[in-house]
Amino acid sequence: MSNPEQLLASFDAKIAEAKERGDRMQAEMAAVTVAERSSDGQIAVKVNHLGNLVGLEIGHAVREKANLADEILRTVQRAQSKLAGAVQAGLPSIAGTETMNELVEQLHREFPEPEPQGFVEGGHAAPADDGARFIAEEEPPSRPKPAPPRPAPEPGTDDDYFSDGDYLR
Repeated sequence: MSNPEQLLASFDAKIAEAKERGDRMQAEMAAVTVAERSSDGQIAVKVNHLGNLVGLEIGHAVREKANLADEILRTVQRAQSKLAGAVQAGLPSIAGTETMNELVEQLHREFPEPEPQGFVEGGHAAPADDGARFIAEEEPPSRPKPAPPRPAPEPGTDDDYFSDGDYLR
């Protein structure tokens, strides 16, 4: 059996080593960034290791473009979707295999590949871009017609099972 003081010293050394490794990993993660350009090269974005936009450049040729915001967002999404690979390349051995796999999977879930340009969910054709930003809502369905009133009973028929008499007899 070992001396309790030696066990505590060994335990303290392992904790210090894990903390130092965690601090190194955190510093290296903070250094990971991804830069991406739009398909026409006029928009450049940069995202940090958390997927936050930290840099944006917009060329003069596209500043008046009708779908500029959409193009910026698509470019940011493409950059974010590349974070998992950048983290995997930037932290080769510090994190350990299991931790790295979990981190990469989490980044893939949080920042998936963006849909291809012009993709419309449901398979319908993309609407023509006429400069409109909003699509009018469909009219709500009309209410169903009320049922016709119940016809009155014919005279002489007892509808209440009292044989045309008073119920207090």
